[in-house]
Amino acid sequence: MSKIVLARVDDRLIHGQVMTAWLQYTEGDHIVIIDDATAKDDFLKSIMSMSVPQGIKLDVLSIADGVSFLKSGHGNDKLLLLAKMPSVYLNLVDAGVKIGEVVIGGMGANPQRKKFYKNISASEEEKKTMQKLIDAGVSVKIQIVPSDGATDVKNLLK
Repeated sequence: MSKIVLARVDDRLIHGQVMTAWLQYTEGDHIVIIDDATAKDDFLKSIMSMSVPQGIKLDVLSIADGVSFLKSGHGNDKLLLLAKMPSVYLNLVDAGVKIGEVVIGGMGANPQRKKFYKNISASEEEKKTMQKLIDAGVSVKIQIVPSDGATDVKNLLK
């Protein structure tokens, strides 16, 4: 049975930090990007596939396809899930996908977001989504790279 070894929010999706540090740390062998816009963009999907190290599988799925994918078996794959926003994981959890922990990695500033913690920004809606994940029993923490200490988001939302 496949296992989710990391569920990460990073608006850059695949980049050097994810590829090197998190793949090694989790021993993941199958990256699953869950993002509706990226799933529809063939050019972006081809760029993503070129960024993945040899021997690592990659799937780029919409949220709906991600639910189906995660509810079916994938051998002994160690899945590293990537999404741009916390709401993706709330959708998955609400659809019955078991996710024990979500790691907030990269959420950059934009007009809707304000500084949340160090270099992490979040909108009020994203903060509410993080709280809903916590209320659903999901641990939500901020951790940029594995060697960094993790910060529990529950303490930041008080």
